[in-house]
Amino acid sequence: MIPLRTALVAVASIAMLAACGTTEAAAPEPAASGGTASASASPVTVTDSRGKQVTLDRPATKVVALEWGEAEMVVSLGVMPIGVADTKGYGTWVTAAKLDPSVKDVGTRQEPSVDSIAALQPDLVVMEAERDSALVPQLEKFVPVIVTKGSDASDNLGRMRDDLKMIATALGKTAEADKLLADLDSALAAGKEQLTSAGVAGKPFVMADGWKDGSKISIRLFGKGALVSDIATQLGLVNGWTGEVDPMWGLGTTDVEGLTALKDPDTRFFYNASDGVDVFAEGLASNAIWKKLPFVEKGQVSKLPDGIWTFGGPLSSKQYAEALVKAYTG
Repeated sequence: MIPLRTALVAVASIAMLAACGTTEAAAPEPAASGGTASASASPVTVTDSRGKQVTLDRPATKVVALEWGEAEMVVSLGVMPIGVADTKGYGTWVTAAKLDPSVKDVGTRQEPSVDSIAALQPDLVVMEAERDSALVPQLEKFVPVIVTKGSDASDNLGRMRDDLKMIATALGKTAEADKLLADLDSALAAGKEQLTSAGVAGKPFVMADGWKDGSKISIRLFGKGALVSDIATQLGLVNGWTGEVDPMWGLGTTDVEGLTALKDPDTRFFYNASDGVDVFAEGLASNAIWKKLPFVEKGQVSKLPDGIWTFGGPLSSKQYAEALVKAYTG
């Protein structure tokens, strides 16, 4: 195990669990580790989520990413990171933009190793705003750091676009970012048209994942403001979960009994289980309450393909949109 930084406080558990799936969409061909020779050698300046201006002598090519959403963005922009937190986990949960085997693991997302990061001699570290503030000054002693917002339930799709554009500026890849976002917009428009033609526009959906602790099954709902909820809304669907959610991620928790609030017979229930632990198909198979839910009785439960990161960038967002459209029209 890579040594962990002792001063870092573990991040809130709400950002620790996620799951997802894959489609046939492929990431753009990434550049070799170290970026591209065509990037401008001129200085670049970005203002990150802290409101701090960060100036680089030239666009970054040796990048370490400490969260999977940001790592996905870096790869999709055509720069292979030299280091990523929990590369094995990334390979399980994120398929939209795959890592080269050369990418070094720099510890967990909750406790990345400062020593491991320093040993790589990066020219930029990208991390999320929710990380322990004590980590930033430790890193900034030897490398520039830009901090993304990571999530914002008031406008998560807009936030994702802003985070991508900031990272792209630091990498000298603004044209690539524009292309990624244009492709996502085209996919959302096409998907909305397909769902409208199929007569499912305005239908309720629910997105969830879950985990089992002993005999207890807990369910996490992606409510209004979650990134995947914003994507589905762009497709013309309506989030059927109206329970309380947190203001950053748009996530809420419940149990099986709580799902009885979902009474609309048109509701389609989506979930992910990329780690192979399927609490819905297996853990609830004999649960009387689960079996009586309208969407279960009507066979309107869809497991997403493995490896769609629900907190990702434009490529994961496109994967998710395509998976929803396929579930309704396939």
